[in-house]
Amino acid sequence: MSKHAKLLNHLQNGHEVTAKQITGTFGIKNAGRAVHYLREQGHCVYSNQVTMSDGTEGTKYRIGKPSRRMVALANAVLGAQVFTR
Repeated sequence: MSKHAKLLNHLQNGHEVTAKQITGTFGIKNAGRAVHYLREQGHCVYSNQVTMSDGTEGTKYRIGKPSRRMVALANAVLGAQVFTR
């Protein structure tokens, strides 16, 4: 199983991860690029700004379901062909 597949599986199981966790746990050096890759594959990966337990600001990533507003915006910008395979 590839590193990206392991990350996707982890996210699909309901876990949130930080960029540091993506690097440390999955061995992916560029966490932002990994998230971008998953989004290109059609997965709805959300990034949420959080305050970590040590008080620093960071980003956590999670899999989610797109809102109706997000789907409507995609349709308005890209057209209906974005929803067909």
